[in-house]
Amino acid sequence: MQKEDCFFVGKVVKKYSFKGELLIKLDTDDPELFLEMESVFVEQHKTLIPFFIEHSQLHKSSLLRVQFEDVYDEATANAMIGTELFLPLSFLPPLEGNKFYYHEIIGFKVTDISFGDVGVLVGVNDKTAQHLFVIENQGKEILIPINDLFIKQVDRENKILGLDVPQGLIELYL
Repeated sequence: MQKEDCFFVGKVVKKYSFKGELLIKLDTDDPELFLEMESVFVEQHKTLIPFFIEHSQLHKSSLLRVQFEDVYDEATANAMIGTELFLPLSFLPPLEGNKFYYHEIIGFKVTDISFGDVGVLVGVNDKTAQHLFVIENQGKEILIPINDLFIKQVDRENKILGLDVPQGLIELYL
């Protein structure tokens, strides 16, 4: 399994017990969706390795407490702290309307109600406090905050993202 074919589920943040249980900080607004996982891919040495789950449960509502097969001691559990977990993209439920996954809108043409054609969405910067659309326009980069109020249309069939951003925001970059 390649990392490009997967989505980030979360990160192992600490041990829960001396029996190898781990706590995972999930990257989701709905942690209950991940209670039925049978396995995950764990990134180790830039390779995705499948780990099977014996049991899991929510811990303090935002963390997932997991017991992996073959992880039954503190040393093995310690080695997993900080590792990232992934699942195949096919596990994501389809979204409708103006909701989208970041990976599915890459390459969409971006339009704005008052500006017109803005450019092509080449990425999403989710490393900042405010996630940003990264749009390419004739060699220039335009950054627009991802805000539900700005998103007016997600046309998956025609690959168009329609926005209504504040006057002058796009012009700042051109």
